[in-house]
Amino acid sequence: MGSPAQFDNVSVVCKANVYFDGKVVSHSVLFPDGTRKTVGLVFPGAFTFNTGAPEVMEIVAGTCRVRLAGATEWTPYAAGTAFRVAGNSSFEIAVDSGIAEYVCSFV
Repeated sequence: MGSPAQFDNVSVVCKANVYFDGKVVSHSVLFPDGTRKTVGLVFPGAFTFNTGAPEVMEIVAGTCRVRLAGATEWTPYAAGTAFRVAGNSSFEIAVDSGIAEYVCSFV
C-alpha cells in the first residue's frame, strides 16, 4: 500500500482525538477534495474501536495485532502493511511493545 512520508496542501485539526486515557491519540488531516484521514499512535495495550464508515488502517511504524469483528484469531501487522475494516463494525487492536503509528483512511 505504501503511505506517503508526508501529506502536502492539507489542513490539520489541532485538537487531538484522545482515546483510552491517552493510549491512542490521533489528529485529523483534511484534504482539499473534502476527504479526511487520521494520523496517530497506539501505545501498548489492547483497545476496541467501532467504525461508522469503512476504514483502511496503514501501519507506518511499529507493529500491532488486529482482530476484526467476528474473527477468532489475531493477525499481526508491521510497518508497510494495512488492514480494512467494514463500516458499522468494530476491531480490536493490540500493541505488545513500542508504539504503532498509523494512517487511517475513511473509504
